[in-house]
Amino acid sequence: MSVLLALDKDTGVAVVTLDRPARLNAIDTETIRGLTQIWRELRFNDSIRAVVLTGSGDRAFSTGLDRDTAVPQPDSPYMQDDPLLTVGPKANDLWKPVIAAVEGMACGGAFYLLGECDFVVAGADAEFFDPHVTYGMVSAYESMLLAQRMPYGEAARMMLMGTAERTSARRAHEVGLVSELTEAGGALEAAVTCATVIAGYPPTGVQGTVRSLWAAKEAARAAAFAQAPHLIALGNLPGERQAELFATRSVARPRIR
Repeated sequence: MSVLLALDKDTGVAVVTLDRPARLNAIDTETIRGLTQIWRELRFNDSIRAVVLTGSGDRAFSTGLDRDTAVPQPDSPYMQDDPLLTVGPKANDLWKPVIAAVEGMACGGAFYLLGECDFVVAGADAEFFDPHVTYGMVSAYESMLLAQRMPYGEAARMMLMGTAERTSARRAHEVGLVSELTEAGGALEAAVTCATVIAGYPPTGVQGTVRSLWAAKEAARAAAFAQAPHLIALGNLPGERQAELFATRSVARPRIR
């Protein structure tokens, strides 16, 4: 299994773990299916009232879509699918609070998940960045989600600097992407502590609050998402050219801010 689910019915907290540490918890088709199944399972489990999402190991929360994953697509350009649009809890109508616990790298497609979590707890060694522009790709959905979670200029810098720069956990906390900063390795414990408190409250009030918070930004998100497929189709380099850029990518250590 590429996704693990641990249930604590005594506290009402579930921990969902991306479990591909050898691939830096990159998301493949099995992971997509596993996440979708788990979110829908949790919708119907009334004993679980709060959820923590994390990644296995300390190197990465997730590095986004696995580049070695082949995503079947129809021939028609009008029916091209983005495989990560269905991986998040909100996309699967789960209105129980979901808290992300981030250690190590979180980049690219990981923002589909972080963008649908209600808040983020990060260890001191966490780093956030987006590689799309470096490799000739449009950062569309990722940019739209992060622009709703942090100041525009900070989101723009992260997306436009590509692999040359990484946002530290400290800076992410300063600009509001991260709500709590812990010592390295402490994010999961802190997130579970928060989830346990929330799970102790009457669930309908909590879930209505989650839905209300999401509604406050949902209209803008939906309008932005409607533009994303066209922006990607217009701006992405051909796949062969992207592959060339990946093959020649620099191994220089990026700047940390």
